[in-house]
Amino acid sequence: MILQENKGIPMKMVVMLSIIAAFMVANLYYNQPLLDVIAKDIKVSSIEANFLAVIVQTGYALGLLFIIPMGDLFSQRKLILSCISVALLMTTVMSFSTDIHVMWTASLFIGISSIVPQLCMPVAGQYSEPENKSRNMGYILTGLLVGILASRVLGGIIGKQFGWRMMYEINILIMILCLFFTWRLFPKMKKNFTGSYADLMRSVFHIFKAYPQIRLNSLRAGLAFGSMLSVWSCLAFHLAGSPFHAGSDMVGLLGLCGVAGAVASMGIGKYVERLGVKRFSIMGSLIQISAWLIAGIFNSFAGLISAVILVDIGLQFQQLSNQSGCIQTLPSAANRVNTIFMTTYFVFGALGTFVSSLGWSILGWTGVCLVGLLFACCSIIVSLRDKKD
Repeated sequence: MILQENKGIPMKMVVMLSIIAAFMVANLYYNQPLLDVIAKDIKVSSIEANFLAVIVQTGYALGLLFIIPMGDLFSQRKLILSCISVALLMTTVMSFSTDIHVMWTASLFIGISSIVPQLCMPVAGQYSEPENKSRNMGYILTGLLVGILASRVLGGIIGKQFGWRMMYEINILIMILCLFFTWRLFPKMKKNFTGSYADLMRSVFHIFKAYPQIRLNSLRAGLAFGSMLSVWSCLAFHLAGSPFHAGSDMVGLLGLCGVAGAVASMGIGKYVERLGVKRFSIMGSLIQISAWLIAGIFNSFAGLISAVILVDIGLQFQQLSNQSGCIQTLPSAANRVNTIFMTTYFVFGALGTFVSSLGWSILGWTGVCLVGLLFACCSIIVSLRDKKD
């Protein structure tokens, strides 16, 4: 079977892409609750162990910039199979390694290969029937968010009960299954670009300059992502203090609340076409603003749970509408457009994490809430400047 643009894709393929998106993005976050255990097991400092999290994110950023555009130049099926194969190999290396330098190298390639969800999203955006594009992208986005939020919880539970290597051993099996189902179910698709890799990368910068709507959509979604990450950047410190005095297990439980928010907003994509990207973005910003007001006013578990759920729902509104809007602006260059979107998204997510850390150091949790609120307000200002309905 060969997919054709705007002619539709089978629902079983959408489900497969959603599941693979969840498991592949989870590769980035399994290690976060395991860093202290890894440091003690292989006898390295906490700083050296923490570099595992930094390096895997660095690899992901490199993959977003340099690998995602290749989805327009090469077979997406072969590209996804190659990425899963690399992730499988490097996960195997991680499960056996006792040398931190080898683990750093493996983590870099795990990060690079974990960009598969961002190859799946343009498939739904380019090949779904026009009325189903946002809906199908919404299902994949839900898988992505569930993978991000649930992976920390899963890694923490398995690491505590069975040791950190068990998480990677289980992930070997997961990667094998992803490889098998992609090989069996992923169809052939035509290439979107003819030329060299250098020409391809130059075209990314041309698209960025030529399409202001893509820049605007990417910016407001990136600000929303920065707002969402603000809540997680200092949450462990906040929970450790008064009035909570809670440990990392409570951070994991709040992660499950985030999963609940992502699942609760599943299926909202079908309303994007009806309401428009601008209105949907404004709604997402308002939901995030309400989340931060609740977090700042109600300093309780109930307040935090409500805030975590709402801030994730608000992000879902923003990412789904703006990412689908970007891809529909230029569907024939879906992967290159997605490179612009996700690179901007990632940069502002990192900025939100950094600025919220400064907010914590100056005003504590109030400072974090103000930063999250600021990013959400900036996103809504960008939307109000959008002349397109």
